[in-house]
Amino acid sequence: MLPRCLLLALLLTTPAFATDDYAKSVATHRAARVARLTTPTGWLTVVGLHWLSAGDNSVGTAADNALQLAGGPPYLGTVTLAADGKITFTPSAGALVDVDGQQGPAELRYRGEGQPSLVTSGTLSFFVIQRNEKLGLRVKDSAAPARAHFLGLDYFPTDPAWRIAAQWVPFEKPREVNITNIIGQVSPASVPGKAVFTKDGHAYELLPIDEGANEPLFFVVSDQTSGGETYGACRFVYADQPKDGKVVLDFNLAQNPPCAFTPFATCPLPPKENRMPVRVTAGEKNYRGHHE
Repeated sequence: MLPRCLLLALLLTTPAFATDDYAKSVATHRAARVARLTTPTGWLTVVGLHWLSAGDNSVGTAADNALQLAGGPPYLGTVTLAADGKITFTPSAGALVDVDGQQGPAELRYRGEGQPSLVTSGTLSFFVIQRNEKLGLRVKDSAAPARAHFLGLDYFPTDPAWRIAAQWVPFEKPREVNITNIIGQVSPASVPGKAVFTKDGHAYELLPIDEGANEPLFFVVSDQTSGGETYGACRFVYADQPKDGKVVLDFNLAQNPPCAFTPFATCPLPPKENRMPVRVTAGEKNYRGHHE
């Protein structure tokens, strides 16, 4: 039998080592998050979202363009949306612009596998996105003020109690749950099951969005800190695929959605099951910066 003093020492020091290792892992995750956010193509660089109309859409910074961009030349070119959904880009005479590194008119790829075609002019770029029946241009600028003047991220203190091993309850077949985004569009999402746990005497059943077999489970959540200490619409929590009937929800890694950094994102809102009637004092706090 261990001497009492040695046993007491083990009881006091072992959790501390574990807590220190966990805090380091959270810090490493957060550093990687900031690195992704501040890349030349990260969410801090998004400076515009312009919905396309059928036919020709002139683009550039001049006020008489159909789509007035936040940067680039006065007349960059014309984006044409055909009746069959085909989209082409024709550069204006003299404009320094390319599509996927090639100059001249080109079709803009946005459907199917692979990355969408990228139109680039200096530090400005755009590509086509689709949201339900709407097609638009997401515009980025690597020199955007939001990136140049990024203020960093603020967090609640790391608390291992908010790393929760929830029971995973798979559905017999994935359910379709309607998810509303921040611009009011509603789309069905595939939900493969639910994460069930009890915290401080309250039971929760959170629904994840399935983004593919090789992707983590994606939880869009809100709580009683939303709109005050944390971003009002939601926060995101990602979890590894279930293992041995468990899924680990680490709210210390909860992060703000892109909409916290730019008004030109189309973030999902949480389903009613994921609106938690408790203060989740873990993860990212509200961003101190503002939309540029």
